Amino acid sequence: MKIVDIQIIPIRPRLAARYADREVWFEGIDRRTIFKVLTDSGLVGYGDHRLGAPSRESVASLIGRDPFDFINNHLDPGLGGALYDVMGKHLDVPAYKLMGQKVRDAVSVGAWTSRATPEEFAEEVTRAAADGYRVFKMHTAPFYDVLEQAHAAGCVAPGGFKLHFDFNGNRTLATALPLVKQLEKYPVVGFIEDPFPKNDRDAWCRLREQSHIPLIFHVSAMHAGLPEVTAGVADTYLFSGVSVGDTLMSGFACARANVQMLIQLTGGTLAKALALHMAAVLPTATGHSIHLDDQYEDDVTCERIEVVAGFSKVPEGPGLGVEVDEDALARLAARDSQAISMSRHIGILQVADGRRWYTSVNPHVQRLTGCEEGTMRGVRLDLWRDDDSAEFEGVYEALQTQDAIEVDPAS
Repeated sequence: MKIVDIQIIPIRPRLAARYADREVWFEGIDRRTIFKVLTDSGLVGYGDHRLGAPSRESVASLIGRDPFDFINNHLDPGLGGALYDVMGKHLDVPAYKLMGQKVRDAVSVGAWTSRATPEEFAEEVTRAAADGYRVFKMHTAPFYDVLEQAHAAGCVAPGGFKLHFDFNGNRTLATALPLVKQLEKYPVVGFIEDPFPKNDRDAWCRLREQSHIPLIFHVSAMHAGLPEVTAGVADTYLFSGVSVGDTLMSGFACARANVQMLIQLTGGTLAKALALHMAAVLPTATGHSIHLDDQYEDDVTCERIEVVAGFSKVPEGPGLGVEVDEDALARLAARDSQAISMSRHIGILQVADGRRWYTSVNPHVQRLTGCEEGTMRGVRLDLWRDDDSAEFEGVYEALQTQDAIEVDPAS
């Protein structure tokens, strides 16, 4: 079997309908790339990744080669997944059989959303729990109070449900430690990811010693992570966006060290399927796998992968084990070429003492207030969507040359 062509297909699926009023927070996740590997046997492999499409030249060296030359490959995980898909189809076996010995039939999975007010976050947690999830990841933001978010989520979350807060790697120990100690009061808070810059190992170790909330260290393609494993800076290590070969190699190293890991592979159902296959063979991949398959109104596959009691079953069909709908793929590829613009928004930032500013939708809160992220209680950003009013137009135009406009308290 030889590769005769590799099609690189940008797609733009619609975001989930529940995001209609805050689509601005999700700009970028609606652009994905589908890889389609065609072979001289007639078999086709598919893969998916939420990244910009690479050039045709970057994959030219694979043409004419046997897909099996790329077992444990170090390619983009979307292309790597497509190769495993076609190899599995050729042998009529699920992809995990080409990765190692299967150790689990189902994998813990977590839901995800972007920034949200406490009220919106509670709605998302309610939705996720109804959809079968038991873990929910969200990035914190300097313009929302994470304690208010935790409280709101805790009021609606079912028993045993856990929140995974990503602190974005930008805190100091002086601010993170007291905040985490307050979060310990909420049983729903289950995990803290990246509270500090990756190179501040002392802060990582000291926080881990003083808090019972498990810490997650995010390992990316730019950061190997294994020195942090040996230093014991975290409880769990999250591997994100790296190749199949790198994920498997690091995952087996974690198993040898008896350290828990989880896989975060962003994309649609194809990306989730690849992550499930990898997690199926990695002994300590018992953390909740993170994907974006539930962020879209539509996808290129005929079916989604179900979540039941917090777990998704590892597909057992040949290759990745999910069927691609070519009509849906063509439709979403055509949508990528259309001029689709998001509505304009203005941020309205308010702090506890009543001060307000008109800002962009990503205001620099620390510059405006002088406070490090996580130290302000009662901070909030509301979105003002373009309502065709003269007032909106005037403020929006003024913000093109100013970072923020303080609102007169009398207005």
